[in-house]
Amino acid sequence: MKLWLRLRGIQFLLLVAIVSSGCGAAPKPADLSPQQTRKPTIVFMTDFGTANDAVAICKAVIVGISPNARIMDITHQVTPFQIEEASRELFGVTPYYGAGTVFLVVVDPGVGTSRKAVIVKSKKGQYFVLPDNGLITAVIERDGLEGAREITNQSWMIQAAVSSTFHGRDIFSPAAAHLAEGWDYTIAGPEVAQLIRLTPKTATLDAKGAYGEIIGLDDPYGSLISNISSEDFKSLGYVLDDKVTVEINQKPVTMPFVKTFMNVPVGESLLYIDSRGRVGIAVNQGNYSKKFGIEPPGTIFIPKRGTATKTLRKK
Repeated sequence: MKLWLRLRGIQFLLLVAIVSSGCGAAPKPADLSPQQTRKPTIVFMTDFGTANDAVAICKAVIVGISPNARIMDITHQVTPFQIEEASRELFGVTPYYGAGTVFLVVVDPGVGTSRKAVIVKSKKGQYFVLPDNGLITAVIERDGLEGAREITNQSWMIQAAVSSTFHGRDIFSPAAAHLAEGWDYTIAGPEVAQLIRLTPKTATLDAKGAYGEIIGLDDPYGSLISNISSEDFKSLGYVLDDKVTVEINQKPVTMPFVKTFMNVPVGESLLYIDSRGRVGIAVNQGNYSKKFGIEPPGTIFIPKRGTATKTLRKK
């Protein structure tokens, strides 16, 4: 009897040791790799607006394929058909996301034509699902191109008839979702040797000053965004609190160069360097575009400091 009890005790101890060993081998959450714990991220931008069901339909397609995907929005208020504007917004956003992020961008005035639907991978390891119309230009010039594929494989598209006018639903959203699920982008279709490139308009400098363009509005505030960089402006010799005469659409206006909006009284105009390192023109707690009837595109000229201008009109 005593021997039997002793044997049972030994068996029990062995069982406890085995169970303890097995439990110790189980991975803790902290031991899991980022690939095992992360939710795939799709960052979405369109010119669809929010007054219709297009964005919601695209998101439903994505979730149907990749239910664990985290969908984040840049904006769906890109000015309709404005590829350059969308390219600029994409360029500004991508540095804040990591490798493996999927960017879904549908600003596609050429939908249904011979333009390609593509997946582009940057050397930063980010993926871009978009029309081949120049949208990716600025990002690739900064981050480098790893590869590009045309989306021709039907398995990457919606499993229904593909329309000629809603590739956001039928091609781009499904492709983004499959990327989020870990599909290899190289099987989406043939390699694209040469992507369409935009030729962005840049400011120029000469002995008189800086010549640029009004390229957008910082909505909803109506501040003017120019393509004159902070470096170009600095070369003109201005310092904070200087009065600057600026020609907007060839009409001269004078305003102070300040660090931020509240450096001038409410309702007054100002020139400042915006968060992207560009010259901006604003009204403190107002809307410059609406107040003075200025919409992009437009021209802007800033003379070198100390340059005399005979015709001044203060606003």
